[in-house]
Amino acid sequence: HKELNNLSLIPGVGLKQKHVGFEWGPGDILVYETNFKLQGAGSGGPGFPFVHVVRKDEDIYSPILRKLFNESHHIFVGLQNIKDDMPSKNKKPQFVSVSKNYRSVIRACMEELQQVAGIVNSGHIFSCTVSILLAIELIWNLCEVLFIDAAPAGILLLHLLDWVRLHKADVDEKVREVLQSESPTHHHAYWEVVISFVLQGRMDEARQILMKQANLQPASRPIYQLMDSLLQKMPIFNPGSTQTLTEFDVKWRHWHEECDRYLQDNSFASNRHLETICKILVGDEDTMLEHKELLGTWYHFLVSRLLFFHPTVKPSELHYYAQSSMDMFLDSRSAPEPLDSILLAAFEFDLHQVIKDCSIALNNWWFVAHLTDLLDHCKLLQSHNLHFGSNLREFLVLEYASGLFSHHSLWQLAVDYFDHCPEFGRVYLELQIERVPLETERKALKVLRICEQRQMNEQVRSICKIMAKRALSNNRLGSALSWSIRAKDAAFATLISERFLQDYCTRGSFSDLDLIDNLGPAMLLSDRLTFLGKYREFHRLYGEMRFTEAAKLLLSLMTAKIAPRSFWMTLLTDALPLLEQKEVNTYVHNAELQRPIYNCFSHGTNTVEHTAEEEV
Repeated sequence: HKELNNLSLIPGVGLKQKHVGFEWGPGDILVYETNFKLQGAGSGGPGFPFVHVVRKDEDIYSPILRKLFNESHHIFVGLQNIKDDMPSKNKKPQFVSVSKNYRSVIRACMEELQQVAGIVNSGHIFSCTVSILLAIELIWNLCEVLFIDAAPAGILLLHLLDWVRLHKADVDEKVREVLQSESPTHHHAYWEVVISFVLQGRMDEARQILMKQANLQPASRPIYQLMDSLLQKMPIFNPGSTQTLTEFDVKWRHWHEECDRYLQDNSFASNRHLETICKILVGDEDTMLEHKELLGTWYHFLVSRLLFFHPTVKPSELHYYAQSSMDMFLDSRSAPEPLDSILLAAFEFDLHQVIKDCSIALNNWWFVAHLTDLLDHCKLLQSHNLHFGSNLREFLVLEYASGLFSHHSLWQLAVDYFDHCPEFGRVYLELQIERVPLETERKALKVLRICEQRQMNEQVRSICKIMAKRALSNNRLGSALSWSIRAKDAAFATLISERFLQDYCTRGSFSDLDLIDNLGPAMLLSDRLTFLGKYREFHRLYGEMRFTEAAKLLLSLMTAKIAPRSFWMTLLTDALPLLEQKEVNTYVHNAELQRPIYNCFSHGTNTVEHTAEEEV
C-alpha cells in the first residue's frame, strides 16, 4: 500500500495525468503507463510508455544497514537454540540479554550512520534513517522493560528512568557546553541543565551543578543548602536492599510532605529557580508543563510525573498515566504521531496493536519480525493466530525473509529464517530458492548445498540441469557432464557422453580425462555414459601395454551392445593393433571374438539409429 501511495512521486507517472498498471515481482513492483500511443519506431521515440521499478525493501541495499541484518541474523539463530524445556525463571535473563544484543546492534548502526551523515553530501538521507532507527530502538527498549523483563512496581520506574535518560542525550551535550564555558553559572543554559537533571531523577549531578552557584552567593547559601538536602534525601527504591516496597513508599511520602511544607512556607520564594525545582519535587504538573522544551516528549513528562507523584506505580496503572500525560502534553488540535500511538499501545500492554502499528509505520519488516520472534519465545503471543493458518510470528518472519531473498547476498541469511518457520518455511524456501540467479558456478554450488542439506531433491535436479545446459552451450563438456551426473539426468548424460565420443572421433583424444577416469558408479547412470567410461578405460589399459586386459574389455564392449552403431567401426579399428600382439593372438581364432566382428559387418555400420539428442 505504501508503494502504491507513492506512485505520484515517480517522474512522469502522476496518477492524475496518466493511467498506470503494475505487476508484482519477487521483491519489486513494475509500474508502467497504459494509455500510450506508439507513434514511431526506434528506441526512446515519442509515445513510448514509461516503465519504472518500485523496490519493496530499499533498506536492504544500504551497506551500513546490511550490517544490521547480518548481526541480527546471528542473534536470531542463537535465540532459536534456547531450549524449550528450560525453566522459565532461567530463560528470562537470557531473553533480556538477547533483547539488549539486538538494541546494541541498532545503536552501532545509528552511530555509524551519524558519522557518515556528517561526511557525505546526501546527509539528509542518512539522517532520516537515523531517525527511524532511533524510533525503533526507543520502542524496542520500552517493550523490553514492559514485556520481556516485566519489571514489577518499584523497579519499573527505575527502568523507565533509564529508558528516558538513554533517549534524551541532549542533556549531556548541554552540560558539556555549560561546564566548558568561561563562567558556567552565568551561562544562559545553566538553570536548564539543573532542571533537566532533576526531571530525569539525576539528583547527584543536579547537586554538583547547583553547588557551583551556592559557592558564588554566600548570602543565599542557606537556601541552596536546604535544596541540596532535599535532593540528597530523596528516596530511591533499591531492589537489592532488604527494604520492602511498602517501607519505601512510607519513606518517600514523608520526604514528599517535607518538600511540600517548605514550598508552602515560601522557603524558596527569594529564588524563583529553586522554587521551580521545589514545585517539581512535589509533582506540580503545571510547573513541569512549563518546561516542555526541556522534557521534549510526552513520555518524558510521564516518567517525570511518576517519579515525583507515584514512584511505586504498578504496570497495570501505567495506561491511565500514559493517556493522561499524552493528553496534557500534546496540543489537543493536532493528532498524535504514529510513534506516539505505538508507545501508548505499549503502555496499555496491547502487544498486537504495537506490532500492527509498527508494521504500518516502519519501512521494512526487520523490526516487527525480530521483536515478534523474541516475544513469541517469551510466550507472550501464544493466543494470537492468523485466519489463514500461520501464527503472527511466522507470518512476519516469512515476510522479512522473503524481502532478503531479493538481495544478491543477503538471500543466504533468509534461509535460516525460513528454516525456523515450521509451518510454511520450507514451502517459501522452495519457491524463493528457484528465483536466485545463478550467475556463477560458485553461487550455484552454494544454492545446491543449501538444497541438498534440506533434501530438496526437485530443486537440486533443477539447478543441476540449468548449470549442465549452460555449460554445454559454452562447450564445457566436463562441467556439463558433472552437473548432469549430479542431477541424475540419464537423458542429458547420454547426450553429453555422445558429444565426448564425437569430439574423440574428431580430435583423436579425450578432454576432461580426470572426470572420465573417476566416474566410478556414476557411469551406470546411462548406457552411453557407461560405454564412455569403459572405452576410456580401454585406452588407459592399452597405453599401459596391458594388451590382454584391453582386449578383454574391448570384447565386452562389443558383446554388451551399449556402443552406438556409429562407433562400431572405431571399435574394430581399435581391435586391429591388438591382433598384432602375441598375447592376444590366441583370441584371433576364438569364436567369442569372431562373433561380434561378424555381427558388426552383418548388421552394417551405416544403419541409422536414433541419436542421443532425439532421446533428450
